[in-house]
Amino acid sequence: MKVLVFGGTGAMGTSLVDILAEQGHEVFVTTRRQRKPKNSHVHYIVGNAHDMNFVRKVLGNAAGKRYDVLVDFMVYGSSELSDRAEELLSGVGQYVFLSSSRVYADSELPIREECPRLLDVCDDVAYLQSDEYALAKAREEDILRNSGHKNWTIIRPYITYSSERLQLGFWEKEAWLQRAIRGGTIVWFNDMASRITTLTSGHDVAKGIAALLGNKKALGEAFHIVSDKSMKWGDVCRLYERVIGEETGRKPRIVCLDSAAEVAHYIGADYQWQYDRMYNRVFDSSKIDKITGQKTVYVPMNRGLELALREFIRGRHEFLHTDWWLEGYLDKLSGESVDLSSIAGIKNKAKYVLARYTFLVKYKKHVQALFGLLKGRR
Repeated sequence: MKVLVFGGTGAMGTSLVDILAEQGHEVFVTTRRQRKPKNSHVHYIVGNAHDMNFVRKVLGNAAGKRYDVLVDFMVYGSSELSDRAEELLSGVGQYVFLSSSRVYADSELPIREECPRLLDVCDDVAYLQSDEYALAKAREEDILRNSGHKNWTIIRPYITYSSERLQLGFWEKEAWLQRAIRGGTIVWFNDMASRITTLTSGHDVAKGIAALLGNKKALGEAFHIVSDKSMKWGDVCRLYERVIGEETGRKPRIVCLDSAAEVAHYIGADYQWQYDRMYNRVFDSSKIDKITGQKTVYVPMNRGLELALREFIRGRHEFLHTDWWLEGYLDKLSGESVDLSSIAGIKNKAKYVLARYTFLVKYKKHVQALFGLLKGRR
């Protein structure tokens, strides 16, 4: 098969590209920067997949379909997908859309693909007026269902992990692991710790996606590809705590707040916390096995997380940029502080000081806007 992948350079995408190339498929991957392929079956196309002129050029205008499958990892606003859906669906044999299991409402466990979605049952008017991630994904699913085409397949992964991405609740690794490694305190929450979650290896999700490509039984269907093992978030935190202690010789400190509500509001994750992380998430992923005729094997969640964390600590992996507003805020909550000489740049120092030592932490957006105005006057 000839497979086109949009946004295939993340945790799931890179694994999928490797799997397909090893199977002998020709894989074409859009990317914003030049990359050197590791396999002769992989071809990178430099450009922005949000730009429809670029997309049209990639899809081609010749008669027939240039690609058998398009796997789309891009994150769209619902109106953006609506504007391009017809061209994407008509331009390939099978269009595989990456949705999310965050679309599900608080459901009886285990969650199956036919369980109700937040978009369909939630009565929070303010939330429904937004295009928050879970709602946007559900609306985009509906765009495909109402398109008049049947050559689409919807994939609903839940939280995925790799050595490059390790989440704790709504924290990315930069907000908890980076603090732990430099000797700071992890800020954690009792309300979230009691909830059950399911984290899945990005490579395992990629194996499931690969098994559905070119499968006619998968057309017009939605699948979640999620591990068959679950844990409480509190147990995930304790696993991380143990592994960090064993790898660094220093057990990280953890401060537990009763509720994550205030912090979620501060970082703009109110809806993610309320309408996902506070739900118990256990899944029945047997549908994909019935369609593919093979048992999907998942790395046990506790083992996979441990291996990924050890690989990150031992390897040459890097953290993304440090949010010094957030660092100052978390230090305020934990009663800590960092040496200002360790913070590069006057602007970053100012962010940290304002968040750590003043009441202006609650007015982050306004202060950032002021910084923008001052920058514009220079």
